[in-house]
Amino acid sequence: MESGEWRQQVWREPLLLEYPDRRPEPYASIEPAAVEASMEKPVPPPLKRRGKPNIPGLSEPEIIRHYTRLSSMSYGVDQGPVPLGSCTMKYNPRIAFKHVFTGRLRRVHPLQPDETVQGLLEMLYQLQEWLAHILGMDTCILHPAAGAHGELAGVLTIRKYHELAGQLSVKREIIVPDSAHGTNPASASMAGFRVVEVPTGPDGNVDMEALRSAVGESTAGLMLTNPSTLGLFEERIEEIAGLVHKVGGLLYYDGANLNGIMGYARPGDMGFDIAHVNVHKTFSSPHGGGGPGAGPVCFKDVEVPGTGLRLSDIAPGARVVYDEREGLYRVRWNTRGVGRIRMWAFNTLPLVWAYIYILSLGSVGLRRATERAVINTNYFLSLVRGIEGYTLPYAPGRPRKHEAVLSAKPLERETGVNAEDVAKGLLDRGFYAPTIYFPLIVDEALMVEFTETETPENIQAYVRALEEIAAEARASPEKAKSRPLNTSVGRVDQVYANRPRTLTPSWRVYLRRAREGGG
Repeated sequence: MESGEWRQQVWREPLLLEYPDRRPEPYASIEPAAVEASMEKPVPPPLKRRGKPNIPGLSEPEIIRHYTRLSSMSYGVDQGPVPLGSCTMKYNPRIAFKHVFTGRLRRVHPLQPDETVQGLLEMLYQLQEWLAHILGMDTCILHPAAGAHGELAGVLTIRKYHELAGQLSVKREIIVPDSAHGTNPASASMAGFRVVEVPTGPDGNVDMEALRSAVGESTAGLMLTNPSTLGLFEERIEEIAGLVHKVGGLLYYDGANLNGIMGYARPGDMGFDIAHVNVHKTFSSPHGGGGPGAGPVCFKDVEVPGTGLRLSDIAPGARVVYDEREGLYRVRWNTRGVGRIRMWAFNTLPLVWAYIYILSLGSVGLRRATERAVINTNYFLSLVRGIEGYTLPYAPGRPRKHEAVLSAKPLERETGVNAEDVAKGLLDRGFYAPTIYFPLIVDEALMVEFTETETPENIQAYVRALEEIAAEARASPEKAKSRPLNTSVGRVDQVYANRPRTLTPSWRVYLRRAREGGG
C-alpha cells in the first residue's frame, strides 16, 4: 500500500438501541413474571430488573451489518501495522482464535472443582513452567490480571519480604529510572514506598554515578526495564544488580515486552529476583479496550532472611501445582504472604492464548521472532536516519532492540508541526500512529515498534509516510496541523474530550444527556 492513497469508510451508523424494534409479537410479549414462574427458584428481589429488559429486537443481518460497518470505520492489526512502542500490538494468530473461543472453554466457571478442568489446569501448569524458563526464574504465578497488576504484585512481594525480615522500617525506597514506564513509580507508591528517580546517561544506560548516590540502606529494591523504553540494552546490568543486592535490596524486572531478548537473554541470568511479563504483548494475546490481559510474575528462589520462606511462598494469589499423590493438577492459594489481589485465580483466555503461541512456535520459533523484531527495528532506523526533521536521541550509533524512539523536535522547531501532528498525518495515510510523548525524557517523542510479522515493504511505506509528513510540514504547516482529513473521525478536540462531562459511561447517561440537550 502506497501512502497517500488511503480513505477510511464513513457510515452514519446509529446505536443498536436506536434501530426500530422488529421483534415478532410472541417474543415482544414475554413478561418477566412469566419467565420467573418457570424457574425452580425465584429471583431474589435485589436482583430483579425493573420493567422489561432494554434489548434491541433486530434480525441477524442487521446486527452483522452494524458491526461490519463499525469495524470498517476503525483500524486494527488485521489491516496494517500497529507499531506502538512500549504497548506492543502483535498480529493475533488465527490458530489461537480457533481454540480460545471454543464453547467448552468459554463456559468454564472459576468455582468448578479442579477435577473437572484437568486439561485446562495442565495447560496453565505448563505455561508457568515455560515462562519461568524463558525468564530464567524458578517459579511463576499467573494470578495478576495485567502488566501493571503484575508490577503491583511484585512490589507488594518486595514489601512483604522486608516486612518478614524485620527491615521494613528501614527499607522504604524503590529506585526507578527516568525512562521507566509510568506504572513503575505508581506501583511502588501504591505499595507504600518512596520513589527515587535516577537519570539516563547520554549513552542510553542508567547514569551509574546517580545510581550509586541513590543506593543505600533504605533501598528496598530497583525496578528496571531491559531493554529500556529507548530500545537499548542496559550494558552494566550485572554491576547494577551487585549494587542493589549489596545493600539487601531486590531487583524487579519490568517485562512489559520481551520481544528484544526472548530466547537470547533472561532476566534471571542478569540478576533480577522478580519479573513480570505481559502475555498480551510478547505472546500475542489481544489487548486494548480494557482487557482482558494477564501479567504473570516469576521469582527466583531467594530466601526471606530468618523465615525459611522463599519469594514464591509469599507471593500473592494462586498458582497451579501438580499433586503427585493424587495425580491431579490443583489450584493452590498462597496464604502465607501478600494474599489475593483479585477475586479469581487467573484471567484464563489470554493465558491459553499465550500457551498456544509458545506451543506453536517452540523454542526455535521464539528466538526467530526476537531476531525478526530486532532486525525490523534496525531496518526502520536505517531508512529514517536520512530524513530531515527527525533525530534519534541517546547514543544514536547504538543498535536498538524491539523498539526505537525518534524525536520530532527538529521538525517542530522548524515548522511548528509536532509529534502529535506527525501521528495524525500517519493516520491520514492509512497507518496507525506510534506511541507519542513517551518516554518523557525525549522531546516530541515518536516511539515505534515493528513486530516480527511486519514485512520490509510495510516498513518502507511507513518511512515514506514520515518523509511525506515532513515535506508537507515545510510546504504547508497549516494543512499538516489540520490532519487527519481522510478518517472516519477527524481532528479531535482533546481538551473537550478530557472534560469529565464529556465521558458517557452508560446508555442511561447517554439518554439522560440527550433528553437534557447536553453534549
